[in-house]
Amino acid sequence: MTLHDDTSPSLAPTQPSEARENAAPSRSGLPYRIRRGDALAASELGRACGLGPATAQVLLHRGLDMPDEARAFLDPKLGGLTPPDSMADRKPAAERLARACKRGERVAVFGDYDVDGTTSAAILGDVLEALGAEVHTFVANRFEGGYGFSMPALERVLACKPTVLVTCDCGSSDHPRVEEARRRGVDVIVVDHHLVPDEPLPAVAFLNPHRPDCGFPYKGMCSAGLVFSLGAAIRAELGARLDLRAWLDLVALGTVADVAPLDGDNRALVRAGLRLLASDRVRPGVAALKDSARIRRGPMGAFDIAFRLAPRLNAPGRLADPTVTLELLRSRDPKEARRLAAQIEQLNDERKRIERHTTEEAIAQVEERYGPSPTHGVVAAGHGWHRGVVGISAARLVDRFDVPAIVIALEDGMGHGSGRTPEGFHLYEALAGCSEELERFGGHAAAAGLTIREERIDVFREAFSARAPRPEAGEALPLVDVELDAAYPLPTVEDLMRLEPLGEGNAQPVFAIRDAVVEESRIVADGQHLKLTLRHGRKILTAFGRDMAHRIDELGDTVTAIGHLRPDLWRGRGALELSLEKLLS
Repeated sequence: MTLHDDTSPSLAPTQPSEARENAAPSRSGLPYRIRRGDALAASELGRACGLGPATAQVLLHRGLDMPDEARAFLDPKLGGLTPPDSMADRKPAAERLARACKRGERVAVFGDYDVDGTTSAAILGDVLEALGAEVHTFVANRFEGGYGFSMPALERVLACKPTVLVTCDCGSSDHPRVEEARRRGVDVIVVDHHLVPDEPLPAVAFLNPHRPDCGFPYKGMCSAGLVFSLGAAIRAELGARLDLRAWLDLVALGTVADVAPLDGDNRALVRAGLRLLASDRVRPGVAALKDSARIRRGPMGAFDIAFRLAPRLNAPGRLADPTVTLELLRSRDPKEARRLAAQIEQLNDERKRIERHTTEEAIAQVEERYGPSPTHGVVAAGHGWHRGVVGISAARLVDRFDVPAIVIALEDGMGHGSGRTPEGFHLYEALAGCSEELERFGGHAAAAGLTIREERIDVFREAFSARAPRPEAGEALPLVDVELDAAYPLPTVEDLMRLEPLGEGNAQPVFAIRDAVVEESRIVADGQHLKLTLRHGRKILTAFGRDMAHRIDELGDTVTAIGHLRPDLWRGRGALELSLEKLLS
């Protein structure tokens, strides 16, 4: 869960610490830097691990220079997951829910409205139902109580008269609602991964790896992973034979969409989930969603979740009632799943239209108020803007102006806003400095949400700009992991997929292709994006430049292309596509 608005998933995270992080200076005036490579060591490691030298060099950059360590990274096993016995309250939570399953008790499962929340509710709801409980699942609604476990949400849940209530991806800070449920005779179990207040939570059990007294060493698990672990504990309490691996596709969806670190336990869980997502055994709802997203047969990576599946799953929660997402994830009927996926696709198309309109108006407002090159943080606010897309629009403003940005939707004298920031700036701290102007705010360094009275917007705008100077520019030149040449040939799809999942904590490697011949260039997607066919030696690959359509007239016969390689499933047969970060002609 993220506060107020779902953070747009990113696959351009902070690079992990690396043993070989020094970059060679730009050679002969090259407009990029290259990490120092060792072609001989890469060749030797590649032979030991069955990899080409380019992919092996990426492993060397990440400190994986011993074959055994590299193989363990490339092929993570579920059997290597951290033993969960030290997770605080895991056993009492499992005991209470196992008793509910034995007795056929009514259990309410409540999740937040983002992908982690809905997948968590779906996993736990399915597992408890399979083990004998009567289950009612619910998700938060940002338009009726807002994010998390609000009082309207509590009343909605208690209307089904449960004996046990489990909150997923929320609840750590919801002491009044947990206490009220307990006062009404309901046993509350909280499963969450957000920051833990000092005040003890009045719950029967509180699973959160960030509890100070929790001895579970891996702290990166989101709620989808936590409920998967809890499901295993419930199964053990009952001595059941339920195969929990059937829910790993949902664990992968929740983990990647929540931008959880893709290392340690998460790496093993998501890798297994990606295999399930790409198989014929995937659940009907996800199969229908893949069809809507036009994901073809073949290997899947974290990119497919972050940019193709997660935005669709989030769309209902942004615009309307996210219950349709929960219903899709739990559906067992392919026909019903296709109907729900079509409904979600329609909402996602509407989301894109609304977001495009809001972003265009926000950009125009910023340029009118701050000029074309703002030097401090910007605040855009407007009537008629949809609060469900302000976070995406704020991210677009950051991309456009490279300064911290807040976008606020105004309605009935109140504003609901969301903020994003370039790397190197702490957004939450800036908002804390403006807290007197706000009704409510929350978030973290890179993303935050707020509620404000309309009459305070101008004062807040000035206060925020004063506390949000443009972050100091980092290195001007792009940093490349591997420049593809005779020593480092183009990697294979199979090699690249062994690095998956790629994302937070396991950054996508950056490749450079110098002097690639432009065989074809065209503008796609309503004039927004650039599509190239490039020849590199004897190899042909496509390149896709998001929002680069304006570059088409600048292209010469050859280009230097820098970006991330991934399978080109449209062409198939091991073809690659380069997702462009920089295009130098």
